[in-house]
Amino acid sequence: MMSLRFCATSAGHLFRRAAFGSASVMRSSSNVAAVEAASSSSKHSATTGSSTGKDSVDVKAPEDATKNPKYSLVAAAFENLQKDDSSQASASSSKANTSASKGSNIDERITNAKTINGLLGITEGNTVLTRKHALRIVSILSEWSSMNRVKLNEFENDPRFLKVCRMLGRTVPKNGNGDKVGDGSSKRISGFRTDDLNTVLGVAGDDEAAKLIASISLPQMVKVMSTLAARKRRSTPLLRSLAFNISSSTEHLDLKQCGDVFYAMATLNFQDSVLAAKLCADIQAALPKNTDKSAVIGSILTSLGILKYRDLDIMESLTQWTIKHSDICRPQDLSALFLTSAMLNFKSTNIEEVQQKLAKTIVQQDFSKSVDWLNHVWAMTILGLSTNQQLESVLSKSFIDKIQTEKTGLSATSKMKLLNLNSYAQMLSSDYKGELIPTDSEVYKVPMAHAKGKQVLVNGLLDALKSLLPSQNHVNSLVDSKMGFLIDAVCVFDNKRNPLPLDKTHKDAIKVALMIVDYHDICHGTHKSATGITSLSCDLLEKTGYRVIPIPYNEFNTSDKLLKRVQYLESKFKALIK
Repeated sequence: MMSLRFCATSAGHLFRRAAFGSASVMRSSSNVAAVEAASSSSKHSATTGSSTGKDSVDVKAPEDATKNPKYSLVAAAFENLQKDDSSQASASSSKANTSASKGSNIDERITNAKTINGLLGITEGNTVLTRKHALRIVSILSEWSSMNRVKLNEFENDPRFLKVCRMLGRTVPKNGNGDKVGDGSSKRISGFRTDDLNTVLGVAGDDEAAKLIASISLPQMVKVMSTLAARKRRSTPLLRSLAFNISSSTEHLDLKQCGDVFYAMATLNFQDSVLAAKLCADIQAALPKNTDKSAVIGSILTSLGILKYRDLDIMESLTQWTIKHSDICRPQDLSALFLTSAMLNFKSTNIEEVQQKLAKTIVQQDFSKSVDWLNHVWAMTILGLSTNQQLESVLSKSFIDKIQTEKTGLSATSKMKLLNLNSYAQMLSSDYKGELIPTDSEVYKVPMAHAKGKQVLVNGLLDALKSLLPSQNHVNSLVDSKMGFLIDAVCVFDNKRNPLPLDKTHKDAIKVALMIVDYHDICHGTHKSATGITSLSCDLLEKTGYRVIPIPYNEFNTSDKLLKRVQYLESKFKALIK
């Protein structure tokens, strides 16, 4: 019965560390464009069969688990659990209420049981057990075993325990003569494992499912994550358990498995730096062996961009691989590299080679949708690689009209990108003489507002400024820059750091723009940094004559006392205006 020992280890291994939480997505006016641009590249791995294809979601049980002792009692049980019980569906409401009452009573008895006999005794008599009750009993025995509260040999041959196992759809294996295997044989209940991953995903509650994760293999854990992503099921206990077990494994994942896990993390917005570091290390090890599959590289790149996970080593490796195998890379895979690099504010050490071998190979005709070409040019602009021809191709009236006629239309995100590009062409691009967006264009009519979390920080900033400046006419907030983003606060000083009113013009005045940099405006991971769009916004403001003061969320907290926030801002002004 050695293979039953997953019961003795599952719960103990799962909760030895606190897993990383995951923040909900709240996009500000400055970064919403960047996230959607990354997510639009190659439609991610859902369309690339070699990266995160449907195979990773297909987690069906073996057709005949009872014929092979390697399959568990639980595994075959869930084959039956997927089928609806038509007799239950046709039961009368009074009978349903009675069953619910009995089920509730059994649940209480299971919860209150303190001994093996008390737990297995529930199965005796006329008690009506459901498969869910059977699974709970097995789960509790597993937990007790892992805590050394009980020993396996105290219940593994108990007829009541075997009855529960049979309820889960598995008969006790027999030997070649048709007799049951003796008590001393490990074949009596062979491999009490969850080979059918629908056990974890569909039957048990999240907590019970999380306890079963340690009992399955590493490839099966990857399949669980892929299935969660396909079902859009963001179960925090399951994801934390999966993240812990995958990152703790010494076994290496291949590129496709790394792509599957990254895809699931991006789809479910699940941030875990330890798991991401494990995946990046495995990608580094597997990358040299990949010589013919570019789709998985495009998938990994897109996921890194959506997660805003910035690891310079893995980005450099992926860039070098793309340069080396550019002849087999699809346009969407190449575009994914530029989009993610722009999002992560990453520039390769061989930027000239990137420009010569990769940037020049992508043309507008490679994209079936105009918005995809807009995303590409926008990313190239953030990286400083766009040409005047590319800028003119998206700023022309004919291109804007074409976007409006397409299915997605001229969305707010597209408008903000166009305004970014229009400002870049005017102020940062060298010798641009092409078409610009007219001031009366519909592109300028874009509603912009911060997400609630960022707005709280902006309000805290304004409260501190009101205490620092003499009156309200000395500060403006949420100013539309007409460049595709909002300026959180604007104030003016003279060269002696005296604040000046904004309703008057002042000679030699110093314009100051304060920009909140919240959680969603930075990249996470090994090498944290502001996102590419955050950096571009600051560059454009400086080019228009502002002196920019970034206010990082981890330095400026609304929970701090007002005096502390005022002193923080005062120190920033002193450092800026000497």
